[in-house]
Amino acid sequence: MNVVRLAVGPLETNCWIVSDTSGGPAVVIDPGGDPDEVLEALGDMPVTAIVLTHGHFDHLGAVGALMLATAAPLLVHADDAGSITSSTANGGAAFGFTETAPRATRTLGEGDSIAAGRLVLRVLHTPGHTPGGICLFVEDPDGGAPQLFAGDTLFAGSVGRTDFPGGDARALARSIAGKLAPLPGATLVHPGHGPDTTIARERRLNPFFPRA
Repeated sequence: MNVVRLAVGPLETNCWIVSDTSGGPAVVIDPGGDPDEVLEALGDMPVTAIVLTHGHFDHLGAVGALMLATAAPLLVHADDAGSITSSTANGGAAFGFTETAPRATRTLGEGDSIAAGRLVLRVLHTPGHTPGGICLFVEDPDGGAPQLFAGDTLFAGSVGRTDFPGGDARALARSIAGKLAPLPGATLVHPGHGPDTTIARERRLNPFFPRA
């Protein structure tokens, strides 16, 4: 599996380009800005889908340009689909940002899948940071460790904020306990901001993970 990370946009959001080979096809996750940089990293790879892990402004700033350049569909969870087209609803206006995205091509729900070549990314609905927050879990077809694209649900040593409109700390705790903590310990976690981690490490060190 080939994974490229780009820190883009006003808050250096992690944008992920995921494919089963360096030639694609690829899925682009959370293109928060800097569309030229994302397109350069894509090169000639076809794009199966552009996926938002949630509807906040700092994760979607390059969506419109990428949709025009690649003709790829935009996928977001149904519960966040209504927020991405408004800088007020997506949280940007409160901080002086105007980023919005076009309407979603397809809305996602728990258990849905997104294919790219041999890869199948499975949708885990993990509300809490936002009502429609998701993580994407994928097995490596070449036998490597499974990988989780966690958006702002899970960070190394922490979790996403729940004090923004639509945030829910209890829902986030349920998401962590019910959806993420049971994943294989070797799962490599790619968060929406900051460094990678693993599920095993978060079980040991993250204070928001359930304790036996």
